[in-house]
Amino acid sequence: MPIYQFLCPTCNHKFELKRGFHDDCKVSCPKCNNGAKKLFIPVPIIFKGSGFYVTDSSKKSDVQDSPKETKIEKEETKTNKKEESTPATAS
Repeated sequence: MPIYQFLCPTCNHKFELKRGFHDDCKVSCPKCNNGAKKLFIPVPIIFKGSGFYVTDSSKKSDVQDSPKETKIEKEETKTNKKEESTPATAS
């Protein structure tokens, strides 16, 4: 049977109880006999294996080998192509 943690809102007493899935949902505090609320605690997740770290996803040498063009370089290549494609007029 699973163990659940409860908290009494009146006296702030924390306690644990073994409860079955089909047991009654209402739980009373053992100190003051008022209703208690079930505490939900997130379970930690542990990722094991390769591919979960920043160092596993990409190599720095790959990024340095292929530099990306900047906007200025792209605009310069566009203007150079336009100048080459326009025919020169003879005077």
